[in-house]
Amino acid sequence: MATVNTYPAPEQATTAGGPERGRKVRRNKAGAAGRQMHGGWLTYTILAVFAVGSILPLLFSVIAASHDNARLAEVTPPFWFGDRLFDNLELAWTDANLGKAMFNTLFVAGTITVSTVLFATLAGFAFAKLRFRAKNLLMLMVIGTMMVPPQLTVVPMFMAIAELEWTDQLQAVILPMMVSAFGVFFMRQYLVQALPTELIEAARVDGSNSLRVVWHVVFPAARPAMAVLGMLTFVLAWNEFFWPMIALTQQNPTVQVALTGLGQGYVPDQGVIMAGALLGTLPLLVAFVLFGRQIVGGIMHGALKG
Repeated sequence: MATVNTYPAPEQATTAGGPERGRKVRRNKAGAAGRQMHGGWLTYTILAVFAVGSILPLLFSVIAASHDNARLAEVTPPFWFGDRLFDNLELAWTDANLGKAMFNTLFVAGTITVSTVLFATLAGFAFAKLRFRAKNLLMLMVIGTMMVPPQLTVVPMFMAIAELEWTDQLQAVILPMMVSAFGVFFMRQYLVQALPTELIEAARVDGSNSLRVVWHVVFPAARPAMAVLGMLTFVLAWNEFFWPMIALTQQNPTVQVALTGLGQGYVPDQGVIMAGALLGTLPLLVAFVLFGRQIVGGIMHGALKG
């Protein structure tokens, strides 16, 4: 008598309880995937500790800026606000010529941010999706420039701007920083995964030239990474001190160069110095408050899309 092998149905094979139980398991998994995850009390406690630790330096700078030099020189530092905050802010604003310095820094940081995001996106797209000779070698050369200490480039850059008669002019600070190797590498790594090659080929089939492909395909796909790179570049350009201190003077300074002129004298006025540092930090805080939600949203959109 022949032996007959019986096999369970596909749904019965996946679950021990049969088809009905298999459908319930799938529904439970779908519901679990759709629910938003919430952290426990330990998670929120750790986040609160880190948040307070991040805010304390800014809070202490405000407290220090509201006291005079005699109070800050005491053994016990102040732990609450004083009555000289606006006086110290006014002194820092006038003594360091922070109005002109703010305008110069905003122009320099904005120009560097726009140029870095634009050129790094174009170069990252070329290294990620285009085919040309020595592509890998050129990418290795770009990465290799990240290993060169910036101090080694100071002498040749200063000789160049002196030859061009750009000393104490803003273009001397802008041109050397218009694109960064980190930005090219960052955009290349992002576009390798976020931009499908099929999408570019479809645009080519539809008759799009290279400019239309970049404008309508590359830029929309790279928008989250461009926002992150723009934020990082703006912060770095705003806080840049080493090269502007060499290329510029107090007559045409950026914020960081202007702040070095505060507190001059036999006994530096620490309250005025802290007030100037607070004024130099406020634009970054305002920018993060205004655009932080859009930047984080763009990052999350790119992550979910990927």
